[in-house]
Amino acid sequence: MKIKENLKKNFDLKMLKVVKQVLLDDKVIDLKIIDIRKKSAFADFIVLGSGTSNRHIVNMAKNVKEKIKKIFNFNASIEGMEQSNWILIDATSIVVNIFRPEARKFYNLEKIWDN
Repeated sequence: MKIKENLKKNFDLKMLKVVKQVLLDDKVIDLKIIDIRKKSAFADFIVLGSGTSNRHIVNMAKNVKEKIKKIFNFNASIEGMEQSNWILIDATSIVVNIFRPEARKFYNLEKIWDN
């Protein structure tokens, strides 16, 4: 059982590293990664980032999804592409949130999770 847990942990950390790099390559604004392993059962990490426009955040979300698919053969689900004020990507134990700056400020997920 311990081996299985270590494999999952390594997989999650590798995916987190890939997600982080894709967002940085796409010039994400104010990237923040919050470890919620001790706070929640639905995910291990919350990733928060902002974009400069609707097009910017849609492109970042598409790039994250494509890279996860290519490297891990995992089809992450995406919500919010139509409205593109806040896009959520569910990538197993990593939840990626990409916002327009005003939406990020309004929802203030940092305050909820980073306690």
